[in-house]
Amino acid sequence: MAVEYLVMNNADDTPDGMRFIDEIGILHSQQTLTMSTDFIWRTFQQIDLVDRKEVARVSLFIDNMDGVAYTSNNEIHVSAKYLGGLSGDVKGEFTGVLYHEMTHGIADFVRLLSGYVPGHWVQPGHGDRWDQGYDVTARFLDYCDGLRNGFVAELNKKMKTGFSDNYFVDLLAKTVDQLWSEYKAAYAN
Repeated sequence: MAVEYLVMNNADDTPDGMRFIDEIGILHSQQTLTMSTDFIWRTFQQIDLVDRKEVARVSLFIDNMDGVAYTSNNEIHVSAKYLGGLSGDVKGEFTGVLYHEMTHGIADFVRLLSGYVPGHWVQPGHGDRWDQGYDVTARFLDYCDGLRNGFVAELNKKMKTGFSDNYFVDLLAKTVDQLWSEYKAAYAN
């Protein structure tokens, strides 16, 4: 299944849009979209075409907007203002945002595995609840995946029709609350 990747810079007449051109570029964006697609398929063990969502084209737009990014249907919109305000590894942060937006499911687990982790993410064992979101949930799911290789891929398959806490019992024979307690205890020191 070949996916076409379209990248458009709708903010190219702004300093932030020019920064995208100078420091990231369309070619890098297309390469990242391709690499992230392959990475996601491998992560979720979607080897066969029947396991994958059929998508003919993904369009990426660099827009003059607030926020960081959002995805709607097969369109990803990234804020040029956000990119313009970044310091440090702009290309790495942009790549991490694309991995997240391309996944949209268990997105931050994919971002964690890909290695594009922002410096502000919590360390393993931190957080108040397993479903706190973003970094906390990604680290917890990584712990669960360590208990059973392929856990997150199986969880992702089950979530095609919705979510249930019972999926943790089905896959790991423990409730999510038991697993959260064990996770917290594993990193207590």
